[in-house]
This record gives sequence, C-alpha cells and structure tokens, in this order.
Amino acid sequence: MQTAKIPRASSPASVGISQKILAEMMQDVIDGALDMHSVLVLRHGKVAWADYRAPYGPQYPHVMFSVSKSVTSIAVGYAIAEGKFSLEDKVAQLLPALRAKEEDPYLERLTLRHLLSMTAGKEVSYLTDKTKKQWLRDYANARWAYPPGEGWNYCNENIYLLCVILTRVCGECVTDYLMPRLFEPLGIERPFWENDGSGVEAGGWGLYMTTEDFAKLMLCCTQGGVYEGRQVIPADWLRLATTAQAQQNQEGDLHGNNGYGFCFWMNAVPGSFRADGTLSQFGLCFPEYDACVVTNGGEVFTQTMLDTLFRHLPALFTDRSEETPEIPRLPAYPVLEPAPRSRALEEHLEGRAIHFPAGAQQVPKAFGFPVSVMPMAVFFMSADKAGNIDQVRLRFQEDTLKLSWSEGAQRNTVLCGMDGRARKCRISLGGIEFTVACSAAWEGGAKLHVWVRPLNSVAERRITFAFRGRQVRMTPRSEPSLNKMGVYAAPFAAKALPSPALGHVVATTMDKMSLLLEPTHLGFLR
Repeated sequence: MQTAKIPRASSPASVGISQKILAEMMQDVIDGALDMHSVLVLRHGKVAWADYRAPYGPQYPHVMFSVSKSVTSIAVGYAIAEGKFSLEDKVAQLLPALRAKEEDPYLERLTLRHLLSMTAGKEVSYLTDKTKKQWLRDYANARWAYPPGEGWNYCNENIYLLCVILTRVCGECVTDYLMPRLFEPLGIERPFWENDGSGVEAGGWGLYMTTEDFAKLMLCCTQGGVYEGRQVIPADWLRLATTAQAQQNQEGDLHGNNGYGFCFWMNAVPGSFRADGTLSQFGLCFPEYDACVVTNGGEVFTQTMLDTLFRHLPALFTDRSEETPEIPRLPAYPVLEPAPRSRALEEHLEGRAIHFPAGAQQVPKAFGFPVSVMPMAVFFMSADKAGNIDQVRLRFQEDTLKLSWSEGAQRNTVLCGMDGRARKCRISLGGIEFTVACSAAWEGGAKLHVWVRPLNSVAERRITFAFRGRQVRMTPRSEPSLNKMGVYAAPFAAKALPSPALGHVVATTMDKMSLLLEPTHLGFLR
C-alpha cells in the first residue's frame, strides 16, 4: 500500500493560489484567536500550503467527529454499486430488531435514503448515555419528530444505523470493508474508529485520521472520486452525495442552510461542498477550481471559523495579485512557564499515593461524564468513557514531573516538563491511544498546575493540585472551558429535552455546568 504524501507545489502561485489572499486568510485566523490545529490548501492535485500549530503535527491522527459521516456515506456508495442494497430499501427489513411488538407505520416507511439525508424523522437525545451499549434500542425508543421524508433533523444515530446495516450485509466491519476500496487506494493506513462496544463503528463520529489523510480523501472527492488517475470512489455516488438531497432549517446558521446531500453539506459558493465535523474539522471542496482546503481544530464556534475562511474563498483561487507577502504561521500553544520549585513539598510527596474518594466524582458520573485526565470533549460520544481519577503519584526530577494515576482498571504515566518545554508521551484511556503534550509548574509553593493536551483530539486538560497537610484538592478544568462549550451546546441540549420549559432552563445554565461536571475533588495523602 502506498502511503506517500500528496505532492507539494513549489509555491502557492505555481498552482494558482494567491499568496496575498492566503496570507490575509491566515492572519485573519490568527487575529481572531481561532483554535485551528492544522490547515492544508490544495490545488491541481498538490499541496500549496500546510501548517500545524505546535505541538500538533502531521504524524498525529486527529479526531474527525462528523466528518466520519461522509466516510460512512462513501461506504454505503460502494455497497450500492456492488448491489448489496439500494437507497429505497426499508430499514426495518434490514434491521428487524428495530421493530417493537406494536407496528410502527413510520418505521416501516423509513429507508436508507432517509438516514443518509437526515430526513429520517427520529430525534435521539444528545444526552443519551453511550456507555450503556444499547444504541439500537435507544434509536427504536426515540420519538418521531416528523414522518420519514417530511422534515430535516441532524441525528448522529441515523449514520450509526448505516454502519450496523453495512456490517450485517457485508459480513465485516466498515473499516475492513473500506480498506481495499478506499483507504488503501488513497495510501491511508488503517484508521482507528470508535465503536459501539460490540465492534460496529459509530458511523456518525469517532473516526481518527491525520490531516494529510483527510486531505487525500477531500482531494479525491474534489476530483470526482479520482485519485492518481484511478476511479476510487464511484462517480455516480459522489455526484449524488455531494448534491443537495434535502433542505435544512438551521435557524441563524449562514453555512447550514445551503442544502444537505448524503452526509455532505453544500456551501454558499455554487458547486462547492464540504465534509463537516464539530469543533472545526472541515474539508472544503471546490471542484470548479480544482481546489480544496482542509482543517482540523478545536474551535467551539464553528460558524465563526467558516465565516473567516469564506471571507477569502474562492478569491484564494481567482485573485491574480503578484504580491507575495510572507504567510503567517499558526502560533504555538502556550505551556506552563518555569517557576520556583517547592523542594521540601516535593520531597514530602515523593512516591506517596493520593487517594480521591468516589464522593465528588458521583455527580459527573451520573451525568454520564466521569472526570478524566482527558477533557470531556474527547469522550463525549464514546461507548467506553474513562474517568474517576485515583491513586495519583508525583515523582519530581531535575526538570520534569512524572505523574501517574489510575482511571478504573487503567493506569497511565506521563512526563511533564517543568522547564517551559512540554514533554510528549503515549497513554491509553477509554480504549483510545493518545499522544499527549504535558507541562507542570508550582504556584506559591503549595499549588501544582499540570497541563495535558491530547494531540489526537480537542481541548486541553488543566489540573490544579492544592496541598494542605494531608489534604489534597484537585480541580480539573478544560481549555476551551466547559463554560464556552456549554454556550455552544446549549441549543442542542435544550432540543433533546421533552419539556420546552426544561429546555429553556438547560439553555440558560449550560455555561455554568462546569461546576457540576468538573468539581473539585478532596483527596488525602497516604
């Protein structure tokens, strides 16, 4: 299998990219303090510009969130081309387990077309606990917002159902099915894809790919399914999937009302479309210009990110200015700066375990989000969440802190730089392998700050340990903060509740949820 990089252009101008507009676009991202982790700009089959915000880098697979839906759609396209089923096949016939004792006329009308175009009508709560591993039952029990085909409602679980169907019809998991058809022809190594606990991919979320591999996929889509001269994705399917099949009703969303295909979004620029994942995972395709732009990030307000990019698109491909200003690069993320060391306290803590009783951790666990060394955003839709930090050990070295802890049956150790340089380590939590960049510093002699940034995902965990005698208070926070994420998530959470009054309460208090979901933990030195 070829895993070569996409060819690089000698300069942006050599492939018709305006260096002036590119510089303005990148400066716009930086001035807006937008949380972009990486960006690749491609034209005529070559990468004209690539940038990664340190410590992120090209070697790290990144969570794709709902870009996963576009990949599932492509898998469905292969299966249809191979005659395994059709768009008009009934879901209940393919998944009879969805049928209840009493006949449901809406369910009997539901087709694969409805699932793919988000016109199914089911409204599964965003608050459904994925750790219960009863995703099919949750879908069957969810309310109908409207009859199939008579509305539009974005529902992650529609795409999970497609993965269940694909697995049963094709006799193998979706990742295995896609390896010889999509991933290997594009030179993509086998990606990690979260599953439902029984081996079926989540479908609507949970796929991890490097930004380069994401760019290969979007380049192939931009070129009508062709990659390096080979028809990789069925052309007929791609035309359907990237053409509006339904009209959204996303009030106030400038980028969410231009039409929805089969797990692809239409852009306001005619003829262009995108793969779209929350927190700014974007694959923007412009077939008319033989160009695409891909980003990974952690920007909570995704509409702001799209606003910023589209201020310069498609002018980026049409401007003929000969100006070639230096293109600004994304600034590195901050790390904790060196601070005076609390040597006596370090000696006192050396090798001793800090025990955190379960009490403070019960409220977030009851919400389905046990506190982890990974931020909540990492495990939001996971079937196997980590959490319940305990048995913390701190070992101090010349310019590093070795931090060990347990989360359930899993134990991990990271090295944190105390000299102003983060250290990179590998950990495993919730069934996912992460590379993390970690730093630590003392404050005022009795507070220890630890920052842990997962380079495969979004957000950064910031933990403060406060010491007083045998007592240890551990306060976890996230960056971006849960308050900021709560403002973004409030409308979705409110919509998931049956009572409008309760929905209003949730919508107006989500920005304060960090007090419940990231409580201070009282522990004791042993």
